[in-house]
Amino acid sequence: MNKTALITGGARGIGEAITRALSRDGYKVFIHCNQSADEANELCAELGNAEVIKADLSCPEAISLIAEKCPSPDVIVNNAGVALVSLFDMVSEEAMRKMFEINLFSPINLVRRLLPAMISRKSGVIINISSVFGESGGSCEVDYSAAKAAIIGFTKALAKEVGPAGVRVNCVCPGIIDTDMNDELSFEDVEALCDEIPLSRMGNADEVAECVAFLASDKAKYITGSVFDVNGGWNG
Repeated sequence: MNKTALITGGARGIGEAITRALSRDGYKVFIHCNQSADEANELCAELGNAEVIKADLSCPEAISLIAEKCPSPDVIVNNAGVALVSLFDMVSEEAMRKMFEINLFSPINLVRRLLPAMISRKSGVIINISSVFGESGGSCEVDYSAAKAAIIGFTKALAKEVGPAGVRVNCVCPGIIDTDMNDELSFEDVEALCDEIPLSRMGNADEVAECVAFLASDKAKYITGSVFDVNGGWNG
């Protein structure tokens, strides 16, 4: 299989697991990163059939840079994201704008730039990573929840528009996953969260990656416009 996959934020955490999963499935993977260039280069060297693209998604020129390096991927995984935890009325405009640029506008603009190639060949897969908070909302993460909810709406609307062209668009909503993003949680916080999760534990990045790999594969060729929860039954 000579197919390519672009994974934004593909060097660490959930993104790294997705990169590894798609590489195992035979894709040449383009690993987008920004602050994790060292990890991306190490992963690239380990996998072999990979390439690193370094770009700051909070800057408009990042989209052109990524499109230049990977103009026609078979699969796009919009995974890159940043957290924004604060009381709603304490969030600065600068922090809000940066979070929306990375979590919402960059996925939309990246797909807008790369979609014509998919439509031209009448095939392609777009997988957007949202969050349980995009479905249920999270206290002290209002702006983040709004961005992730918008990603779900983007997924459902785009799937209807590009389905006739053979392009599938789906969304994955992770719950509490054991990654660096949740390192600030104390042992007591983790225990309390696990008490609320029906499966009684945090998820791991590989479990999210397996869902993404399934959606990228022909096993999911009749699935589009769908939202997949990988959350252990926890609804936030």
